[in-house]
Amino acid sequence: MSCGASSALNTNNARRCLCPQDEIQKKTYSTSGGIIMADLTREDFLKLDRKDQLAPFREEFYVPEGVIYMDGNSLGAMPKAASKRVREVTDREWGHDLIKSWNMADWFNAPRRIGDKIAKIIGAEEGEIVATDSTGINLFKAISAALAINSDRSVIVMEGSNFPTDNYIAQGLIEFLGRQHQIRFVEKDSIMEAIDDNVAVVSLTDVHYKTGHLLDMKVITAKAHQHGALTVWDLCHSAGAIPIDLNGANADFAVGCGYKYLNGGPGAPAFIFVAKRHHGKLKQPLTGWWSHRSPFDFTRDYEIGEGINRMLCGTQPVISLSALEVGVDIMTRVDIHKIRQKSKKMGDLFIASVEQKCGDYGFGIASPRNADERGSQVSLTHENSYAIMQALIERGVIGDFRAPEITRFGFTPLYLRYVDVWDAVDILSDVMANEIWKVPKYHVRMAVT
Repeated sequence: MSCGASSALNTNNARRCLCPQDEIQKKTYSTSGGIIMADLTREDFLKLDRKDQLAPFREEFYVPEGVIYMDGNSLGAMPKAASKRVREVTDREWGHDLIKSWNMADWFNAPRRIGDKIAKIIGAEEGEIVATDSTGINLFKAISAALAINSDRSVIVMEGSNFPTDNYIAQGLIEFLGRQHQIRFVEKDSIMEAIDDNVAVVSLTDVHYKTGHLLDMKVITAKAHQHGALTVWDLCHSAGAIPIDLNGANADFAVGCGYKYLNGGPGAPAFIFVAKRHHGKLKQPLTGWWSHRSPFDFTRDYEIGEGINRMLCGTQPVISLSALEVGVDIMTRVDIHKIRQKSKKMGDLFIASVEQKCGDYGFGIASPRNADERGSQVSLTHENSYAIMQALIERGVIGDFRAPEITRFGFTPLYLRYVDVWDAVDILSDVMANEIWKVPKYHVRMAVT
């Protein structure tokens, strides 16, 4: 079936796929919805790979033979250098040099050092980011600090369909503070009108974990500041995937994880950003010894530290930080705009291929069709999404499932090839055409989906 015959693919967005016409000639035609790719072939995708400037980076990652890994938006692939670096830390720095490595190997400064590297990726300055703790803990710190600055206000604006941790952390914080605050839950199209003079904090996710829709950080932050509110941005699904300019958007606070597009490993330390203009009045409740002004003075009473160090808490996980630093170092060598260009193109081609091969199988598209409004993923809906994804995983196409009906496919341009996109949809088509997803074992829910 050609792309133009895909009206069976349900979506609330425009029905036409916006695919690049510059790379594959003589295969496009125009409609009111834009440029459509017709009759895609595998060779078309191989041609794109041969011209891909990012292709050499694939060799820096472990990608198992026979696996099409489209879940880097949940857990990034392992950089080959990470295993070597972790062995160096365990065998030499820890094993041989022991506690001396806090100084000799500069373990102590790792949160600041890695934070400064992350700053280069997301538009921050040195001294505005530390790599530390988890996203949830950092969000607790960030919202707490913002509420302390705006202590005369009571409302937190959040997107109700947020990744649940964000909502749970804010709800727990309100309980901790004695319920004098309230959360105003809204959805994407109502965010701007929800921001008024009662709002203390606007806490939002840059790229929505489930649909992949992208919010306008600069516009929303400007509206928040217009009403005296502060912003906290969750960058888990955008840092390392799309261009971010925290200072250009005048953001106040931001958090993000290290294990998705930064390829830091499972449970890698997260990071937290605070704009320098807030450092002098910055306070957060988790006042561990690493945020103390002079931690090795071992005084009885807490004295607040300087600058971004105030957002630290306890002793840092050195081995995990060392793996994260490898992934971050790779990202600092790449032009993020080239990453974004490739991921947008991959998403467009994925949508076009699904329409071409799977248009009659009941799929919908939960993600925006306009690549400029979409993060580095495409989410499909289907009433049997879980079983379909399990069948795909057994065939070597690894994405994931998000309840109640979404299959997510992530595009990580440093190690995913264009031909992988073609092959993934080809396998999806086979799973649907031959009803492979109906095998009973694919319907048994596992603990992690």
